[in-house]
Amino acid sequence: MGFSASLLLFPLLFFLLNPTWVHGNAELRALIDMKASLDPEGHHLRSWTINSNPCGGSFEGVACNEKGQVANISLQGKGLPGKLSPAIAELKHLTGLYLHYNSLNGEIPREVANLTKLSDLYLNVNHLSGEIPPEIGRMESLQVLQLCYNQLTGSIPTQLGALEKLSVVALQSNQLTGAIPASLGDLGMLVRVDLSSNNLFGSIPTSLADAPSLKVLDVHNNTLSGNVPSALERLDAGFLYEDNLGLCGVGFPSLKTCNGSEHVNARRPEPYGASTRDIPETANVELPCNGTQCLNSSKSKKATSVAIGVLVVIIAMSAIGGLTFMLYRRRKQKLGSSFHGSDSHPSIDEAKGIYRKNGSPLVSLEYSSGWDPLADYRSLSFNGGSKDMFQSSRFHLEEVESTTQYFSELNLLGKSNFSATYKGVLRDGSVVAVKSISKTSCKSDEAEFLKGLNILTSLRNDNLVRLRGFCCSRGRGECFLIYDFVSNGNLSSFLDIEEGDGEVLEWSTRVSIVKGIAKGMAYLHAYKVNKPVIVHQNISADKVLIDQRNNPLLADSGLYKLLTNDIVFSALKASAAKGYLAPEYTNTGRFTETSDVYAFGVLVFQILSGKQKITSSIRLAAESFRFNEFIDPNLHGRFFEYEAAKLVKIALLCSHDSPFERPSMEAIVQELGNCSSCL
Repeated sequence: MGFSASLLLFPLLFFLLNPTWVHGNAELRALIDMKASLDPEGHHLRSWTINSNPCGGSFEGVACNEKGQVANISLQGKGLPGKLSPAIAELKHLTGLYLHYNSLNGEIPREVANLTKLSDLYLNVNHLSGEIPPEIGRMESLQVLQLCYNQLTGSIPTQLGALEKLSVVALQSNQLTGAIPASLGDLGMLVRVDLSSNNLFGSIPTSLADAPSLKVLDVHNNTLSGNVPSALERLDAGFLYEDNLGLCGVGFPSLKTCNGSEHVNARRPEPYGASTRDIPETANVELPCNGTQCLNSSKSKKATSVAIGVLVVIIAMSAIGGLTFMLYRRRKQKLGSSFHGSDSHPSIDEAKGIYRKNGSPLVSLEYSSGWDPLADYRSLSFNGGSKDMFQSSRFHLEEVESTTQYFSELNLLGKSNFSATYKGVLRDGSVVAVKSISKTSCKSDEAEFLKGLNILTSLRNDNLVRLRGFCCSRGRGECFLIYDFVSNGNLSSFLDIEEGDGEVLEWSTRVSIVKGIAKGMAYLHAYKVNKPVIVHQNISADKVLIDQRNNPLLADSGLYKLLTNDIVFSALKASAAKGYLAPEYTNTGRFTETSDVYAFGVLVFQILSGKQKITSSIRLAAESFRFNEFIDPNLHGRFFEYEAAKLVKIALLCSHDSPFERPSMEAIVQELGNCSSCL
């Protein structure tokens, strides 16, 4: 063999003897194809280049496993405007795909089903259309399927019933039709199913109601009909069924009793399809009629129906009026007894193992048998925390109701996607803020929920909003957190102030606010005997409350320990849009102390500039210490340049792209201690 032939053979031998190189090259090509499809204008994924190593840390949002294989793509909240490419099928070792909160359009490629190791599929909050690929039923490792808030059509594939590890199905707020597949009831690990705000019809399958691990089933705002399976009573507030006029059943407060004409196919309501069998068997379908007999019968039925309808309305209105009066009398009696300390005998609920003899007189009596995170709290480890303190923090539901004037809209302070906050006054005259959180937003694992609640009650720092107590209500399906009320709004209200249109913070106040925030964060990040390290996860100007003395207090500290993963994910959209989200999150998908520090750096820039949005020009001016170009002009030059220089250095270090370059909050507090205005 000649020398030239040897030169040609060598690359071929290298190619054949290095399968890892071949595999890596296939994944690289797939990522480049995906980039072209996800980001057709090339504005967002500039770090994805053909000459780079996807596992070398240069590909934004890409993480690899120990074998150098692409295992995670985290590009949530990036504003990606394109489509999901079928090339994703080449990433055979992918375990997590997070593309939620973008502007993706087009259909979900059927090739996604080749990702048999994928456990988390997050495509929610996009503009995806078309049908849900039935091939998804082959994704044997899938645990979380998040496709909500899109424009998906067609029916829910029955093939989802083959996904034995599936625990969360979120398909709400699409345009889905057809029936709920009975095959979902075959999933032994299914915990949460949200099918709300679609156009589903037919009955609720008995098999789904019997799913052993099911804790939440949300089907409200559809066109479902028929008898609701009684097994769903066990879910209590975890079963949401409102705005389905055709549903009936016994044991559900807002449902009418079935009159016997409703027919429920308990075994096989399947999605609507092309064949005549696919018409839901719960539908009231009449055979076509011929001749006058059917016509007369139809007329008589209509007349009878009208008469019956009028009678039912009259009876219903009378019953509602009587029931309303009874409830009003009962509530008045309850409030009277609770305020005047009645010595009457305890109710049945009070007798069921409630720790009244050892606890606060405000102890909640309203816990659900299906979801009672405090039922066995004595048997759980509190990491050295005080159980007596935990017990005394429990409020009675009636106290919460009367405090907020029964959750009056006049007392509503604000709403988020998982909570509502009301202003209230306790019996001792203290003004509080009551945050209500629905059960469906809370962690279903009661031990984890309780652990998070214990963390919240143990926090004690002058720069954190104090949690006074809590209550979990069976009847309302909510948990309530009662905080001290902070009267001067949040930091956001002091930003973007036009001259003469609002209160402008003085320079010394701004420096003091920076130091107060740093102290609160340093406390959260510090490890103590009775307190673990706590990562806030959502530091922002909205979460910094200002009291009457202009002292800052961090809100919602430790709150995300109580919430489900999808609720936590949903909070990322606002953080990412406002620039608080640390860049490394797209690679790791994790919050750390250093990601909190990054958000603190953004806050310092906001306080210095008086602006919500921190532009590149502000950063450039800060790096060159051109104070007059970025310090809030409302100060009219009334600031100390040496203090401004120190705060700028801190802001730049904290918001460094590399988490390893950022200082700890403890070091920041020490550095700020040398600032004269902070003493």
